Amino acid sequence: MDQEKKTPKEQSPQQAGMTPFIDLPTRYDRWEPIAEVIATLVLALATIATAWSGKQAARWGGEQSASYSQAGALRTESVRASNQAGQMVQIDIGLFTNWVNAYAGDDTRLSNFYENRFRDEFKPAFNAWLATDPVNNPDAPSSPFSMPEYSIALAEEAEILENQAGDTFASGQQANEIGDKYILNTVILASVMFLGGIASRFKAMAARWVIIIASLAILVFGLYNILTYPIQ
Repeated sequence: MDQEKKTPKEQSPQQAGMTPFIDLPTRYDRWEPIAEVIATLVLALATIATAWSGKQAARWGGEQSASYSQAGALRTESVRASNQAGQMVQIDIGLFTNWVNAYAGDDTRLSNFYENRFRDEFKPAFNAWLATDPVNNPDAPSSPFSMPEYSIALAEEAEILENQAGDTFASGQQANEIGDKYILNTVILASVMFLGGIASRFKAMAARWVIIIASLAILVFGLYNILTYPIQ
């Protein structure tokens, strides 16, 4: 029995004289491995940079606490020195007042008694005041306390400690600001990890590339911040 002749629809591509169809990868498929490599690198760098920013934020936070504690201790010492200086001033005022009363009463013995008990810091100012002839000179300073020679070491120490406390507190505030910057940078880098993690969930390569490029741009910004911020 003769074999029935096949219609063109029933013939294979080779029998019909047609070139067989070859399933070539699309243009996006060829770029997919590259996208995966870039996304992996972005995630790796973002992870390292996030850890570094977190570490720096913690260190600057510790620096802040230490500076604030040191500033508090310096202020305490400043107040203590200031109080002691005030006590020295009261001693000087008391002895000088008694000396004036004895001098006004022409009691040389008693005035010498008080003068011999003047503190060493008070004597230069007292002698300089006497040299102005305050009894006969109306332009003379009213008391030794108005003389530039009058100074108390404890008062100067209190001022120095207060200035140091102010500078240390300012350093703590600066450390706080830097720590806040590192914390913000940690959040920025965490968004890079989030974008890099969801990039592979998009089947459309166009959308995947958009996310990868965005995460890469944010990563560069975060790395720039790390390079420009102070390191503790």
